[in-house]
Amino acid sequence: MTDAKFTQDDLWNLVAELGWDVRNDDIVLQVGGTSVYEIDGAGTKWAPVKGTRKYNKDAFIVIKNRTRDPIVPSQAPDK
Repeated sequence: MTDAKFTQDDLWNLVAELGWDVRNDDIVLQVGGTSVYEIDGAGTKWAPVKGTRKYNKDAFIVIKNRTRDPIVPSQAPDK
């Protein structure tokens, strides 16, 4: 682990290295490593209200370019 901080310039350099077009590509930030409670609770720590999102300690950020996301429809198997 280094003491260097990740900067905004580092982000722009990475985007350029990937060949993404910042002005025209649909780039989004998403958070992974979360969970959403689907059972209704009393609103306590152990029984949160349904729909409450919990961010795990190892949550991470995803930088996604949806413009370059391939859309591949499922295909029926060949007989």
